[in-house]
Amino acid sequence: MIIFGTRGYLQQLAMLTLVCGNCGNPAAHALRKAVTKFTLFFVPLFPISTKFRTQCTFCGLQQQITKEQAEGLLAQPAPQPYGQPQPGQPQGQNPYQQNPYQQ
Repeated sequence: MIIFGTRGYLQQLAMLTLVCGNCGNPAAHALRKAVTKFTLFFVPLFPISTKFRTQCTFCGLQQQITKEQAEGLLAQPAPQPYGQPQPGQPQGQNPYQQNPYQQ
């Protein structure tokens, strides 16, 4: 008797801030990779299919995207947190705070 089948694996690649196409809110989106593997005697041998999806954390909409789109989203530079100095800005100065003594 030979036991074979498939098993799915889900891997979260990144959390991205995008504007949702469904609800229109700028919300965090989870970028996930779903891989289905062929198994023989409960040992995963090789992948059968690979799919990439984004899921809005505000409304829950899932959208399937291509591998090229997922790689493009991962290649985007991460936004700087508020209050962090930008390149070329002197250290110790917050761009959102004005000095009341400076005219």
